[in-house]
Amino acid sequence: MRRIVTALAGLACASVALATPASAYEIDPLTRQPLTDVLTVRVRPQNVSLPAADPLEQQAATAPQAAAIQKEVVAYNGPYTAGTIVVSTAERRLYLIMGGGEAMRYGIGVGRPGFTWGGTQNITMKKEWPDWRPPSEMLKRRPDLPRYMKGGIENPLGARAMYLGNSIYRIHGSNEPDTIGTAVSSGCIRMTNEDVSDLYTRVKVGTRVIVQR
Repeated sequence: MRRIVTALAGLACASVALATPASAYEIDPLTRQPLTDVLTVRVRPQNVSLPAADPLEQQAATAPQAAAIQKEVVAYNGPYTAGTIVVSTAERRLYLIMGGGEAMRYGIGVGRPGFTWGGTQNITMKKEWPDWRPPSEMLKRRPDLPRYMKGGIENPLGARAMYLGNSIYRIHGSNEPDTIGTAVSSGCIRMTNEDVSDLYTRVKVGTRVIVQR
């Protein structure tokens, strides 16, 4: 594991905020598998004022996501019906089939080697700015982690989460736009907070999600 030493004053953590140590490791709180990647910590500019508004607006002031892959409408002539989500792990893109020969295409982050998966699930739950409770397996590896983190811009689940069946996987937001288009997670599907919020408004509980390896 690589280690990053950070100054703790005024930190806005892209994955999880820790109150004590000056160094930490990145975690993916959404799966039951061990992680070894580095936790990225961003320093909030001192001259930025955070109004009491939607946390997504606050995040735009502190961690802009313009560097991520932009969503776009593309032609689609495949077999799936309107309203279906198709995830192409190899392509690192998520398609929401819109009908009329079109689909909305989003950039995503996917599971790193050894953590890819495929199959069909349904969205069984949707949450805005979800809270986070690390599983017991993770706390055994990282006893320094908080037992509970309220939803917000520093929460590793991001702005929205869509839970897939009874699996450990989710489609969720991320405060690390540089990971979109890469294979870094433990199987969850990452999107920018802006994109996951957009997708969230377009789908409902029960939506079919097809993950292609």
